[in-house]
Amino acid sequence: MGAASSGPGAAPARPPQGRAVAPWVRALLGRPGPVAGPGRAVAARGPAEEPPVPGGPQLVSLFLPEFPVRPSARQQQLKILGFVAKGSFGTILKVLDCRREKICAVKVVPKVEVLRRDTLKQCKEEVSIQRQVRHPFIHCLGDSWQGQRHLFIMCTYCSTGDLHARWLAAGCFAEATVRLFAAELVLVLVYLHDLGIVHRDVKMENILLDERGHLKLADFGLSRHLARGERARTICGTLHYMAPEVLSGGPYGHAADWWSLGVLLFALASGKFPVAPAPDHVAMLECVNRSSYESPGALSPELARLLAELLCRNPLRRLHYLHHFQGHPFFRGVAFDAELLQKDPVDVDVAPRLAEEPLPEAAVTFDDFDCDLAVPLDRPWPG
Repeated sequence: MGAASSGPGAAPARPPQGRAVAPWVRALLGRPGPVAGPGRAVAARGPAEEPPVPGGPQLVSLFLPEFPVRPSARQQQLKILGFVAKGSFGTILKVLDCRREKICAVKVVPKVEVLRRDTLKQCKEEVSIQRQVRHPFIHCLGDSWQGQRHLFIMCTYCSTGDLHARWLAAGCFAEATVRLFAAELVLVLVYLHDLGIVHRDVKMENILLDERGHLKLADFGLSRHLARGERARTICGTLHYMAPEVLSGGPYGHAADWWSLGVLLFALASGKFPVAPAPDHVAMLECVNRSSYESPGALSPELARLLAELLCRNPLRRLHYLHHFQGHPFFRGVAFDAELLQKDPVDVDVAPRLAEEPLPEAAVTFDDFDCDLAVPLDRPWPG
């Protein structure tokens, strides 16, 4: 699930009338997001100055129908259990859906930031895409709605964390594990591209693991519908995963995702990235153009060949059709079938993620959220 960030211009959530704003409330929804750079997703920037924010029904109408206003009689009672992450587009919270007794993750996006960055279309595209996709290896959307000041995007909570954390702990993975991860991601990308969707931020941090070690591609915050033959020009993604045609400002198409897959598989198998991250897209493009992308000698010839065919500077020559992978020597004996791939657990440690940042006992209910987000401490929560 894509993280979203509130910047200096975002209005902090206000507690109900008569309550003071607790310091932790400001910290939770107003803390600075990470600075864009190596390892961080980069999106097209909007105007430097914050535009005036329309009020009342005019503001709400900007975000409909992708973000309906939840009627008060049908409000879900959500209780904050912890802080999960802060990204370049907002805050992700771990919450309890009391009605369903289910733990979820909710991305909270300040409307003022959406307008300041001129990313309204991108926000709507994210939700539209996530409502469209249903796949065993995709982290699917649960619900989306809006309050007075925020947008809310809810997904299933994943307790085992992301692939990047597992990779850091392991150093690298055996080729058998890399082969299974690669097959699952190939199925996902082929599925998305057949729907005309380009993800544009395929990286380890956006891949969650289920309890058996299988993948769930997440965070569609930079994704967009791109018809066959259509081309994009926005420089976006995460620098050291970006294809050269993206770094250069386009035009580019779905083949950019296959380059990102090649970078990811190279790192999983070797323990390092083929090109070290650079401070900006211009420097990164220079590094990519200078690199030979030679695979480490410890890798099998079959995997080295696959990486060379994904990390091909000419996007027209990259592997991209399912039959290209089905007939590839590296995937000999692999059934490209989601049900069959899921039958056995993956040989990877899927210990639960480190505990999220706890909330203080003096929890405050936000009128801004259109639901009860206080945390009662007198009952154990499931999950």
